[in-house]
Amino acid sequence: MARLYRSLLFVPGNNPRFLEKAKSSPADIVCFDLEDSVPDSEKKTARNLIKEALKSRSAYSSSVYVRTNSPISGKIPDDLKEIIQKGLDGIVIPKVNNAKEFSKIIKIVKSLEKKRKLKPVSIIPSIESAEGVVNTYEIAKSNKRIPAVVFGVFDLLNDMGIEYTKQSEGAKYARAKIPLDARAAGILAIDAIWQDLEDLEGLRQDCMIGKSLGYSGKSIIHPDQITPAHELFAPNKSEIEWATKVCSVYESSSQKGKGATVVDGKMIDEVHYKQAKTLLEFIKSTL
Repeated sequence: MARLYRSLLFVPGNNPRFLEKAKSSPADIVCFDLEDSVPDSEKKTARNLIKEALKSRSAYSSSVYVRTNSPISGKIPDDLKEIIQKGLDGIVIPKVNNAKEFSKIIKIVKSLEKKRKLKPVSIIPSIESAEGVVNTYEIAKSNKRIPAVVFGVFDLLNDMGIEYTKQSEGAKYARAKIPLDARAAGILAIDAIWQDLEDLEGLRQDCMIGKSLGYSGKSIIHPDQITPAHELFAPNKSEIEWATKVCSVYESSSQKGKGATVVDGKMIDEVHYKQAKTLLEFIKSTL
């Protein structure tokens, strides 16, 4: 399913009520969480609840992703064993440090998909460490099934030994580098969460900064944050022009029996085409 990436709403995987409410969420992506929002004692319960929720995939209007535990946790194989099933659109892998460890995870996913005769899911790496920031470009270009990367500011600041503030001065370089590396690799970037649920004006300002840095959307932790994110990450004129050109060139190339093509010196494949087509369909629906 090709979607916009204006909002990625994290939903605690151990909360049946939240999983049910997510069915009517207007978020572009709802992401059932197995990591930070779920205590170790409830990981198994969360996996089972998410597994059941995925059986009702048709009831969800958003794309449905699951955030696994981190590579260093050792829990990813158990997470993937339960969640790789029909109904899953994608996976978010937190705290990815380098392309090598990410490739090992993709091998597990491929094996399960083949065994269960499933279509390939999208996989989004989350960049949350100094090492991950340094390696963002290599991670972003390491596999064709990666549509975007996510910026995780809190764990990065912890890794750097920096105290969090709303201005996040210590994360400015990382926040600017991640979307730059993502775009160079031909994919999108989703900005970090805004923690203060009461400060919606602060959220709006933060979204404006993220948009100016090249992010395509925002990580969200409460439904009230979705509307501001959608308003401020609405496609701009240059994005619409790019999408129009991509669709025109790719469709012309496909008619000639070719696959990937080049637009403005950059390689464009089916993933880019679907993203561009989704954007244009969204614009058409709002007219």
